[in-house]
Amino acid sequence: MGRAPEQQKQSRSRLRRRLLAVSAGAAALAVVAAGCGGGTSSSSAGTTKVKGGTAVYALPPSVTNNYIFPYMASADFSLNNGSYLQQLLYRPLYWFGNGAKPTYNPSLSLADAPTFSGTNVTINLKPYKWSDGTTVTTQDVMFWLNLETALPSDYGGYTGFPGKVVTNIKVVSPTQLTMTMDKNYSTSWFLYNELSQITPMPQAWDRTASGPSHCSTTVSDCAKVYAYLDAQSKTLNSYASSPLWSIVDGPWKLSAFNADGHSTFVPNPSYSGPIKPTLKEFQEVPFTTDAAEYGVLQAPNSSITVGYLPEQDAPAKPQGSTVGRNPLKGYTLSPLYSWGINYYVVNFQSTTGNGPIIQQLYFRQAMAYLMNQQSVITGPLRGYGVPTVGPVPGAPVTQFLSPKGQQGDPFPYNEAKAKNLLTSHGWKITPNGVSTCTNPVLCGAGVKQGQGLSFNFPYATGTAWIASEMNQLQSNAAAVGIKLNLAPKPFNQVIALAGGNCVVTKSSCSWDLANWGGGWVYVPDYQPTGEELFMCGIPANSGGYCNKQNDSLINSTLTNSATQPMYTWQNFVSPQLPMEWQPNGAYELTEIANNLKGATPQPATLGINPENWYFVK
Repeated sequence: MGRAPEQQKQSRSRLRRRLLAVSAGAAALAVVAAGCGGGTSSSSAGTTKVKGGTAVYALPPSVTNNYIFPYMASADFSLNNGSYLQQLLYRPLYWFGNGAKPTYNPSLSLADAPTFSGTNVTINLKPYKWSDGTTVTTQDVMFWLNLETALPSDYGGYTGFPGKVVTNIKVVSPTQLTMTMDKNYSTSWFLYNELSQITPMPQAWDRTASGPSHCSTTVSDCAKVYAYLDAQSKTLNSYASSPLWSIVDGPWKLSAFNADGHSTFVPNPSYSGPIKPTLKEFQEVPFTTDAAEYGVLQAPNSSITVGYLPEQDAPAKPQGSTVGRNPLKGYTLSPLYSWGINYYVVNFQSTTGNGPIIQQLYFRQAMAYLMNQQSVITGPLRGYGVPTVGPVPGAPVTQFLSPKGQQGDPFPYNEAKAKNLLTSHGWKITPNGVSTCTNPVLCGAGVKQGQGLSFNFPYATGTAWIASEMNQLQSNAAAVGIKLNLAPKPFNQVIALAGGNCVVTKSSCSWDLANWGGGWVYVPDYQPTGEELFMCGIPANSGGYCNKQNDSLINSTLTNSATQPMYTWQNFVSPQLPMEWQPNGAYELTEIANNLKGATPQPATLGINPENWYFVK
């Protein structure tokens, strides 16, 4: 997160979630059904570690990797390109993920933890090598920083760093870099949300079509270098053979890549990190639908090593259990939850006439009491979901979540409380009709005598549990005379309508409530401090919530490293309901072959680490 120019910041959260909207090749089934060897499931796996073997990973439905250059523009800024391709080959400067927790991992980072002295920051690199034999140096870090300085609008994750946050960046030696922050920031925030963005790039990439260039030392050279590398990254079928992309510092190298989504990775023998791959190779295979993947997963001796169970085929999870009874033999079911929150948007700026109603806190709280998160989790989500408790994810529990947030849903379903909030503020309740304002003084500023509680509500189609949730909420709201005019629409239409702050982006404000189903994922800016989502005037603040006290509290989280400012802010904004909290469904119900070990716990950052995987017999 951070202070990015408005056009870059607008869609970052959805880009992280939007990976399912990418088209996949239709040839997936034939290759997978043919089998890849070494990764067949076993219901009686032993414990003896086996070196070698091929692990086959089923990509999420309709996902293909289509951009290899880590400096991704917004159009390519997605989890599939970052997690399923780039980070296997090119390691970020700082790694985040310890088991299931999205926390800083010093052992897997290319640099030691940054040291801070006032506003001065020092970064010392570890002795990593590129696969061409050259050393990863601070000049490779400057390559990235100079690109961000020269072309901030071409990086979909731009946060204002480095230009608006630091000055006087200096290469002290090949292993040491210093920079000066423009003021004292929280050291945790600076690491988690600013330094987390950097991926060192080899000097062999510092070139144009005409030959070697100097972007790593001269900012003015970077535009042409970027144009060349961007063009090379669009030639998908050359990825495995390219002399550029074959230079890696990660644990894997590409041995085959097809634009339809099939990829084969082999170990990088020059990898300097602490965990070397055990597998002979790792393959990724695409599917057009979850039903197609499930058909292959169910086949006898399925070649899929790590796949996924469609939600509609999932067993109900008994209360208190981690999973329900797995319908697949030879596999272990392991739900994966993202480091994020889920919500539907309420439009404080609505031009339908309902803006003044939405601006009333009592109304938003009434709507919160009508969202039955627990019922959605146990019902359409079949137990595979967690409640959203506020702006900080409630699962996995981290040091960022306040004790109050750990108490669970702040607005458990309560129709009586919703009704009392409305009646005490001047509304005549008409169950299964439209309740009306009979006392404008109590109803709130701008609400008119006789105005009804009727709202247009587009939501994204394609996710069964979201549709069920919306129908349930519509029924709950009708009981107190709130009419929700549901309008199912394709995901892209909902995002186009409600994905950005309509006043800031000059787009239509003629909507009341909207649900694209995906909320927000805190990746690759891992500390949930809220400046990209909850502050006044931020484009990603889709509903236009604006509260100066909230802004002040957020700013405190950026400049104070203690946990209390985080707790104070989230405890303030959670009951303010800048958006309406809804359950966060499991990102994926992962099926892991019993003879494969090391694939769990799965990281909430939604990455994959096949260098940890190995077969047993």
